[in-house]
Order: sequence, then C-alpha cells, then structure tokens
Amino acid sequence: MNKPGRTAAHPSTKRAPQEVRIIGGQWKRSRLPVPDLPGLRPTPDRVRETLFNWLGQDLSGWRCLDAFAGSGALGFEAASRGASEVVLLEKDRAAARALRASAQRLGAATTRVEQADALLWMRAAPRGHFDLVLLDPPFAAQLHEGALQAALPLLAPRGHLYLEAAEPWDERRAGTAGLQLLRRSRAGAVHFHLLRRREGDGGTTTLAAGIHTQQGASE
Repeated sequence: MNKPGRTAAHPSTKRAPQEVRIIGGQWKRSRLPVPDLPGLRPTPDRVRETLFNWLGQDLSGWRCLDAFAGSGALGFEAASRGASEVVLLEKDRAAARALRASAQRLGAATTRVEQADALLWMRAAPRGHFDLVLLDPPFAAQLHEGALQAALPLLAPRGHLYLEAAEPWDERRAGTAGLQLLRRSRAGAVHFHLLRRREGDGGTTTLAAGIHTQQGASE
C-alpha cells in the first residue's frame, strides 16, 4: 500500500522504487509499476511476505478490498493467490490508470479498480461482503479511525482486516474496535497488524479508543 501525502518528517529520504514485484501465487515475480507521484511508497516485500504467511498462501474464494491501493501491491498479491474478487480503490487518477493497466496486463479478471475516495466508497458498500479488507492509509492524513469505522461493517463474519499504522495496536484497542488481534509485527516505523472481526459483532462498534497516529510517521 502506498502512502501519499507524507511530510518532510518521513524517516526515509529514499525515493520510491519505480516498480515492485508480486512475491507469490500465479503472478509471482511479475512487476507492478509505481507511478512517479509525491509520497507514493509501496508496502515492502518483507511486509507482504509476512502478511500472506499469516493469512496462508491460498486465498481461493476470498473477497478482498484494498482500500488505499496505490501501486496495488497488496491487492494484486491477494488476486495472485486465488482471491475470487479483489476491489482496488485509488483516489488519484494517474495511479488508478496504472492499476487498470496492470490488471489488463496480468489478465486479472477477478480484479476491479475503482477511482474513488476510499472512505466514501466504503460507507456506501454492501455490509458483510468482504473476507479481507486491507487498510494502509496515508499516515499524515490521519485517516485511520475513519477508515476503520467505514471498513468494519464490510467484513463478513470472522472476516480479516489488515492494518498499517504509526502506533502498535494491542488486544484492548482491538477489542474496543470489535476486533480480535491475531498477529502484529513492525518494519521500521510501521506497525502492521492482522485482526479478525469478533463473532457476533455487527461491525457497528464505536472506536472510542481511536487510533492516534503521529503526524508524518511512516515506514
């Protein structure tokens, strides 16, 4: 997932790579271009590898949403591993165009790209539809709480949610949000988590604790 809108406080001064590779599944080693736009930085290989080790390598039948798609690294990774439906949301027109080109080149028939504001799209989407929602919003934009509130109703029973944030989530925070914390790890300044919707939770829990990200914190 990419992070537009980063500030000068970003701990890394390295430029974003011009392309990233899919690391598993039917399109393993296929390249995805990274649009030359300010602040766009894809989720690193090692983080994606850890996430899909947690989830399992075969996502056959899963319906997935990559809500802040950027380069599409997370969403195409899910599609490569057999997901039956992958929706990639990207607000930037050029980035959305690049995502559509990648989908066409890969022959990703189960993948759909929507040029849309992620929060508005999720608030209007059908409830309980997705088995996996991938959330990696721009840290500096302070979108995490709103993204979680919009995403929770979209999760199917026992659906999974992946979250990248500038601060770690613990079991208490996850419980307040109506989620069970399954796994968590860290890569540099990024804390990444795999959570699951609790049984019996309809996705309407208020995030009273919130997520208080630090301005400019990032990978």
